[in-house]
Amino acid sequence: MDKSLRIVYMGTPEFAVEALQRLVEGGYNVVGVITTPDKPVGRGHHVQYSAIKEYALSKNLPLLQPDRLKEESFLESLRAWKADLQIVVAFRMLPEVVWNMPKYGTFNLHASLLPQYRGAAPINWAIINGDTETGITTFFLDKEIDTGQIIQQVKIPIKETDDVGIIHDKLMMLGGDLVIETVNNIINKTIKPIPQEEIKIEGKLRPAPKIFKETCRIDWTQSTEHIYNLIRGLSPYPAAWSELYSPNGEKNILKIYESKKAIEKNPSERAGTIETDGKHYFRIATGDGCIDILQLQLPGRKKMTVEEFLRGHNIMNYLFQ
Repeated sequence: MDKSLRIVYMGTPEFAVEALQRLVEGGYNVVGVITTPDKPVGRGHHVQYSAIKEYALSKNLPLLQPDRLKEESFLESLRAWKADLQIVVAFRMLPEVVWNMPKYGTFNLHASLLPQYRGAAPINWAIINGDTETGITTFFLDKEIDTGQIIQQVKIPIKETDDVGIIHDKLMMLGGDLVIETVNNIINKTIKPIPQEEIKIEGKLRPAPKIFKETCRIDWTQSTEHIYNLIRGLSPYPAAWSELYSPNGEKNILKIYESKKAIEKNPSERAGTIETDGKHYFRIATGDGCIDILQLQLPGRKKMTVEEFLRGHNIMNYLFQ
């Protein structure tokens, strides 16, 4: 197979590294990499490179980090690479002048079974909504975000105990396989893209908007099932949270990373009431039952198991709101 096709790769986080690594190690002709500008982080404002930049530098790949994707100086540099194909994995929305540049177009790897979960956080929302199946999709970019013709898809089940971290890693590995398969099919001219309007779906289309802080706040009046899915759908990042109040009104923000459904009946206590033996369990009343907290974190502290937390904190008569 001819691997001389000139490929430009665009991405930012760890999720995007797997497919780029497969391309480079597979001997494909990656002529350039594009990622986001460096950002200062923390109190010391130390510069942090994206995961894609770290990998590109380690392999001496040509690299661009544009602030604006319509800037003429960036477009000139991109044209100079003479890409036949562009691949996008977890990057930014591209203007048409960029995605329409290569002769074979630009395809994106998206972590859902499109047309479901178009948007920035498809893995999170699939789990938050209690789905039992998700997958990965390659599709050609078009004018509207995540709406282009589908090239290929791979499905996987979501187990009831899976969180975002588990599904992220599974889809990252599958995504590496699917990018290579898609590139090979483009080289061999065997692809048959399908308009998303022709894909049959069950129920309504569900979006996958960006996750904000308030999205992550637990409403204890909701059902146990809803809260359980919210917690695992935000773990390990950005994490579900709630305000823990002491009897004298002091407040702490508690992040919750792991839980377990407890009692499937209406509790006698109001939602947010805490029940604990002070040693082994930390149970919260929900809108229709109870949920046990298994792993959590206080501000400025490391993650703790419930046993570690209870050894250092007496939360009798505390309340979540």
